[in-house]
Amino acid sequence: MNILNRLASDMQLMFRRPARMQYAALCYRLKKRRSQLEVLVITSRDTGRWVIPKGWPMEGRPSHAVAEREAFEEAGVKGRVRKEPIGYYMYEKALADGLRVPCKVQVYTLEVDELSKNFPEKGERRLEWVSAEEAVRRVDEAGLKQLITEFEQQWIAETEIRAPKNARG
Repeated sequence: MNILNRLASDMQLMFRRPARMQYAALCYRLKKRRSQLEVLVITSRDTGRWVIPKGWPMEGRPSHAVAEREAFEEAGVKGRVRKEPIGYYMYEKALADGLRVPCKVQVYTLEVDELSKNFPEKGERRLEWVSAEEAVRRVDEAGLKQLITEFEQQWIAETEIRAPKNARG
């Protein structure tokens, strides 16, 4: 029986498709009144689950620029995107033909400073600004949950470093 298990495992590896690459923007802003970090979550068009803006590679565009473009097209936000990714997460994408393919999503942060009233996918998705903690509760992918948590922790640490000692209490 051991040989059959081994053959089945080898067959699965042979037919496994390599992960397709996508690029995403973790969009954030500072809520002025409370100096609280807010993260933008949007719904996917197909299933309505909570995600962050992401898309496929675009010919001639660097990956961070793709993430920035997707943030505008899907959520109407503009701002400053960092050129270095904060990490990646994996998920399975269901294609139109029913095939499921593994996707690796490289994530870039985008500090939002402008919200557009008109953008390509307006009306096709719900958009909400939420705390990082709430964003973690809403998204499904474990890797994305971890990236959001780590980003919030880094943001808090950097904010405390920049804050004057007497302002920290």
